[in-house]
Amino acid sequence: MADDARQKAEDHYYAALDLVAEGEPERALAEYQHSLDADPVFTEAMHGMARTLQDLNRLDEAIAVAKRIAELDPDDVLAYTSLSVLYQKKGMIPEAEAEANKARILGWKQQLKKT
Repeated sequence: MADDARQKAEDHYYAALDLVAEGEPERALAEYQHSLDADPVFTEAMHGMARTLQDLNRLDEAIAVAKRIAELDPDDVLAYTSLSVLYQKKGMIPEAEAEANKARILGWKQQLKKT
């Protein structure tokens, strides 16, 4: 059953990506939401949703989604990078710098694990 939910989530996710490419961000958001309805912890869909919300200048909503990604996957460098960009766009420079630092440190830790 879990595989079916993930497959449904992925189907909606890819539909959302197509809609973004076609210049249909509002419809893409609906597909991202359907994806998350099927699999509430599918962070790839959350990343897409956060980026689409950012493109629509719905920054507070994008921040909430990016924070959720960081909660679900504390090792997701992109979540912190996204938060940094979003805070910067809102003029929240100290918060942006703090998130950028988290991303940088996490990236370094991941590089050290590989070596």
